[in-house]
Amino acid sequence: MTTWPSDRRPSRRAVLAGGLAGGLAAALPPRLVHATGENGWPRRIPHETGELLLPAPPRRILSTAPSLTGILLAIGAPLVASAAAAVGRLTDDSGFFRQWAKVAHDRGVEVLYPNLAFDIEGLIVQAPDLVIASATGGDSVLPYLPLIEEQGLPVMVLDYSSHGWEELAETLGRASGQDEGTQRVIRDFADRATRVGAGLTRPPGQVSIVSHNLAGTYAVGKPSSPQAKVAAALGFDVVGLPDALQGAVARSSDFDFISHENLPAAITGDSVFLMSGSAESVQVFCADPVLANLPAVAKGQVYPMGPSSFRIDYYSGLEMIETLRPYFTR
Repeated sequence: MTTWPSDRRPSRRAVLAGGLAGGLAAALPPRLVHATGENGWPRRIPHETGELLLPAPPRRILSTAPSLTGILLAIGAPLVASAAAAVGRLTDDSGFFRQWAKVAHDRGVEVLYPNLAFDIEGLIVQAPDLVIASATGGDSVLPYLPLIEEQGLPVMVLDYSSHGWEELAETLGRASGQDEGTQRVIRDFADRATRVGAGLTRPPGQVSIVSHNLAGTYAVGKPSSPQAKVAAALGFDVVGLPDALQGAVARSSDFDFISHENLPAAITGDSVFLMSGSAESVQVFCADPVLANLPAVAKGQVYPMGPSSFRIDYYSGLEMIETLRPYFTR
């Protein structure tokens, strides 16, 4: 049995509410939060697996989802530890994604557990008053949700595959009491994109956002994807998969996944933006014999979006903007 310090013990109402899957949560999007009481607390927050009741602003937040950690850092949430990914080209030596690793270390954020290897003891030791989890992706801990809740830990589950970072930030901002900071960060990002976009010379036509041979898969981004929204904020017109190929889609989220042989027909944009792309990735893409006749390849209009563009948050979105800018600066 876990013994909690009296000032850190989770509210019983918060724990019970975290497991509810009532009609309100089913009917409302995760960003819609109802505030009650003086100064907006307690707050009822619908999320992907139920509704959470937070009696007061949390002071110790844990993130089991590195894909959401950057958003928590950007809005100034009281994050004390985050799960870490396997160390690789996208991370620093601790497994934190490079785009926000320095910010995390500067703020003293600890590694909750490495290699996305879930560790319930790591959560318990941190004595959090809010745990953030993902409903999808490689960092999802949904199978362990009952175990987390058994420890009396309030959990909020978000789906980053179907919501943009700004929408997720608004939900996290309300849950953490960082309402003003959240709106400031969203405005700052939009202003940055507008300023950069005003200085770009864009080629005529539309843009296809493409994932080329990432973990052996091929996909085209939807116009509603977070990557497409950043491109649109810069003034680009993003086009998705043609209707005629919808029957060939193997899996669909923010991107429509298709076979390699169908990729040429799937890319209808006059230009191509490569997700997680670098200058070397562009060379590999253009050397793919299946894609030799693409207009974007023939015109030399294939551009990298940067390694961190696989998952868009405040920090990786800024990196995507700065990666694209030199290719279109007047």
